[in-house]
Amino acid sequence: MRVFVAGASGAVGRRLVPMLVARGYQVIGTTTSEKNVETIRALGAEPVVVDGLDAAGIGKAVARAEPDAIIHQMTALSSTADFKQFDRWFALTNRLRTEGTENLLAAAKASGVPRFVAQSFTGWSNERTGDWIKTEDDPLDPNPVAAQRETLAAIRFLERAVTEAPLDGIVVRYGGLYGPGSSEKFVEILGKRMFPVIGNGAGYVSSTHVDDAAGGTLAALEHGRRGGIYNIVDDEPAPTREFIPAIAEALGAPKPMRIPAWLGRLFAGDVAVTMMTEGRGSSNAKARRELGWEPIWPSWRDGFRHGLDTPVPLRPRVKEVTAA
Repeated sequence: MRVFVAGASGAVGRRLVPMLVARGYQVIGTTTSEKNVETIRALGAEPVVVDGLDAAGIGKAVARAEPDAIIHQMTALSSTADFKQFDRWFALTNRLRTEGTENLLAAAKASGVPRFVAQSFTGWSNERTGDWIKTEDDPLDPNPVAAQRETLAAIRFLERAVTEAPLDGIVVRYGGLYGPGSSEKFVEILGKRMFPVIGNGAGYVSSTHVDDAAGGTLAALEHGRRGGIYNIVDDEPAPTREFIPAIAEALGAPKPMRIPAWLGRLFAGDVAVTMMTEGRGSSNAKARRELGWEPIWPSWRDGFRHGLDTPVPLRPRVKEVTAA
């Protein structure tokens, strides 16, 4: 089986490609930069340089690859977080979630690709009322913070486009990613006491180690149901008042500061305050049940302590799934 991984040089793509290769798949992996070609080849994939926003280029790349499945892993975040200007920070990623998704789906249709898996997100995008832990059946936030409206709209677009496409379209929602290639900046700012607990710290966080994101994506490729959406998160959503200090302790960083909401709003903006005081976590029960997936790192506590510099696990934890 041939699998076309769009965004193979990203934090998840670099963990996913070796897992696919180890399972016997022939992998074609894209990157936007020539400098990543040898990296992708070393991971075991056939590299292709193409911009996900180049519709013609994507169409040609997919046609040449003749894949049986496409996995959409294209994102483009800058290294510096900007919670005050969240949509500006996510602008290119939002285009990849909209235009890039359209390009890949059009290429899939033109080349007769039957299966399509795309990454999305779960966490701050959840509705901020009711239960603190949400499932895939719960709605996305109908009233997002103004600075996140475009980003949430892009998430909605991707999920709708993929699950309603005339093929086996599946969405995997990752929580907050961490692990090799994904949490170095966060570790750095924790060490400088620049990541305080804001307000009551009641908002929940759901985390996903990059190896679990890759493993969950592989499980969705193999077992996901057409039109299915799956939360690929660990077993322990936690309030930020517990999450941030525990990570700092695990990393040997100084104890984080606690600041009132008004001060957090002044320095970090409404997005950061809302996440830390109202954010909802996510359940992975559906992914466990339907995909047979189990996280390699069931708790962020162990993941941050022992999983920030680990080799790629070539055997993700996936059980056999019994048809319903």
